[in-house]
Amino acid sequence: MKSSELAVLFKHRRRKNREKLLDRGFKTFSVAMASSVAIILFAILILIFTGSLESINKYGAEFLVTSEWNPVTDKYGAWAAIYGTIVTSILSLIIAIPLGVGTAIFLTENIIPSSITNFAGMMIELLAAIPSVVLGLWAIFVMEPFIRPFLLYLYHNFGWLPIFSSEPIGPGMAPAILILSIMILPIITSIARDSLNQVPQNLRQAAYGIGATRWTTIFNVILPAAISGITGGVLLALGRAMGETMAVTMIIGNSLSFNLSILAPGNTIAAMLANQFGEADGSQVSSLMYAALILMILTLTINMFAQWLVKKLSLKY
Repeated sequence: MKSSELAVLFKHRRRKNREKLLDRGFKTFSVAMASSVAIILFAILILIFTGSLESINKYGAEFLVTSEWNPVTDKYGAWAAIYGTIVTSILSLIIAIPLGVGTAIFLTENIIPSSITNFAGMMIELLAAIPSVVLGLWAIFVMEPFIRPFLLYLYHNFGWLPIFSSEPIGPGMAPAILILSIMILPIITSIARDSLNQVPQNLRQAAYGIGATRWTTIFNVILPAAISGITGGVLLALGRAMGETMAVTMIIGNSLSFNLSILAPGNTIAAMLANQFGEADGSQVSSLMYAALILMILTLTINMFAQWLVKKLSLKY
């Protein structure tokens, strides 16, 4: 029987009034819940936009390219925080992608016994459950002192490069990048692992059947088949990195002055909001709202780009 005939039979079959009522109720509830998500998002955008109108009218686009943040003189610019947000997010992603995807391949391709694979997968998922404040404390007291000799080596040997031109003296963007890479690693690994597990087994068997090696199969067959899901996970992790607050606030140094070096203290938009909103008043509140609007636009842009890219890759592969 064709699907069209089944649809006609389902449409005209007799149903009890109770069943019809439940169907209508579930449909109404689903539409209401789905609509509420869009309404809440739109309401947040309106609230942030109206709160930032004063700074938008006063500073305009200059707010995006100046880094002076001085409540005394009532002059504000978010470039230092924007730069810190972009640099820490992208560099942490560069570190986490090979680690996350490599770990996912290691866990899905029967390289080690299944008992060890299950335990390692569980530990990676538990890493995502660690509170960010605990990771921030660990970064301050353990990670930063441990990596400081390496950062000093970069400064003494590559200090002629602008990104290594500041002597590391404690908290800075480099430790923030590393702690962010740890925090987004479970997201990339979990989504990449699920994507690789969904690749049909007949693709693997067909590749092995024509004489392909394990690694040829992984790189030429399995990864292309799972690339759309992996890409979606990577961009989701990027959005998480851009919005991370507590751990970054504790380790980045919270400097309001612009410095190109990743070894120097820096700032991000999320960290700046967390540090200053509690004591802000007057036009400073509007400037912080303006910075929050910029962060929200960045994250929404990344999410929309992720959806578009995933669809394109799904069609291609």
